[in-house]
Amino acid sequence: MTKKELVERVSKKVGLTKRTAESAVNAVFGNIREAMVKGDKVVITGFGTFKVRKRASRAGRNPQTGNSLTIAGHKL
Repeated sequence: MTKKELVERVSKKVGLTKRTAESAVNAVFGNIREAMVKGDKVVITGFGTFKVRKRASRAGRNPQTGNSLTIAGHKL
């Protein structure tokens, strides 16, 4: 489902204009994003949990040359 489809479904289900439904969807996603940027975990009971995970550095190999290299850790 795309964001556009979600806005349309919210609009029909709740009886809002598409513009108002889009504002509501943007507000929800914006708040989830802000919480995750701060490092907080967002738990929506019955739906799921959103949290930033850290991936450690690891050994890798360049598929073209076969040379070993280190893949830097990052946040997911």
